[in-house]
Amino acid sequence: MTRSEEVLQIEHSGIEPLWDSHSNIDLSLFYNDNISQELKMDEDYINYKSGKGFAFLHYPFVLRPHVKSVGLQFDNRINMNRSVNPFLLLMSGEYPYLKLVVKRNNIVEDALTHLEMVAEEEPQQLQRQLYVEFEGEEGVDEGGVSKEFFQLIIAELFNPNYGMFVDIEDTRMLWFNPQSFEVDHNYKLIGMLLGLAVYNNIILDIRFPTKLMGEEPDIRDLILSHPLLGSSLQQLLDYPDDDVEEVFMLDFVASTTGLFGETITYDLVEGGDKIPVTSKNKHDFVAKYVNCVLNTSVSKQSWFRPEELEKLIVGTPELDFRALQSVARYDNGYSADSDVVKWFWEITHAMTEEDKSKLLAFSTGCGRAPVGGMSEMNFIVVKNGGDCERLPTAHTCFNVLLLPEYASKEKLQRKLYSAIQHFEGFGMI
Repeated sequence: MTRSEEVLQIEHSGIEPLWDSHSNIDLSLFYNDNISQELKMDEDYINYKSGKGFAFLHYPFVLRPHVKSVGLQFDNRINMNRSVNPFLLLMSGEYPYLKLVVKRNNIVEDALTHLEMVAEEEPQQLQRQLYVEFEGEEGVDEGGVSKEFFQLIIAELFNPNYGMFVDIEDTRMLWFNPQSFEVDHNYKLIGMLLGLAVYNNIILDIRFPTKLMGEEPDIRDLILSHPLLGSSLQQLLDYPDDDVEEVFMLDFVASTTGLFGETITYDLVEGGDKIPVTSKNKHDFVAKYVNCVLNTSVSKQSWFRPEELEKLIVGTPELDFRALQSVARYDNGYSADSDVVKWFWEITHAMTEEDKSKLLAFSTGCGRAPVGGMSEMNFIVVKNGGDCERLPTAHTCFNVLLLPEYASKEKLQRKLYSAIQHFEGFGMI
């Protein structure tokens, strides 16, 4: 019996599994590559939905995330079709997509206002494919305009200056601003945007610690999201002596940084500012502190585990450019045998991980790979004229890199590095 079969047997038996979301067991060990590679998702999905046959989607822990994402796409497409009544469309001329018309200079307000109206009046429209139109601009959204829309609105919404999220300096991640002036439903609308991105298979360039509602956080979650604070609390837990009160001088109070840099305090229990932390109650103190930071201060089931859902939304930082090279396509006179193309891959493979991420962001709008890795990407290198002094450019909406036919590898390297180091604000078409 294989390991996967043993796990399935445990699931059927009703025996409580010996791991949880904070287990030291690496749950990726249960991925079965043979099943993930050979599974016919269309048949498995039908069995899953009909309940008339065995389906591995009932046991998603054996499937790699990119395989489950295919099942999610099946589910999305079916829901999209169900949300559209062909007869009503014919009679009323109703648009068969979720259409957003936004102004570039007012993108956040336009989008959130429209989504709020849809959620209240016709929530079934959220199950349709997204179609974005920028007011006053021509262009048909075949996927590229939607991608640009998400790039623009995410950059604005998640900018700490907007006030809804704050930077965690020691991790370069984002977290909810506990002192934001925004009302709760605005965060729900942002969650709706993230769901639409998943629904429309668009990767977002954002960084969040992995946490899902319904999961009880502990000190390990806090160390991942707020390393300095988490490490300090871990030192308290590890302190072996009984003079905790004298050494640490803490009360049952948590503190966070407010919108304008001020310190905001929360009583962890009633009258917490008068209850000292001792060797006997320090574990309770830490548990309440963690819950306050990750739940209470920001408070105003799935095929995917939290870390898998994170990959689905924001992609993965592992950048395998050799995998990308294996699926890359070429156009307008370039081929895999062109000198510039060969030089490009030689330069790319020699880059640091940071520069690889910058190159990917320059070319696609996101410095992370999609779930399943870079072999799942659509990437095109296009010849953009002969030798010249222009820098490389990119159609980020379509993952197209435009390279002039530079005369030497050294010139290509110089121009490429210049482009990716200073691309924000130009070079992206």
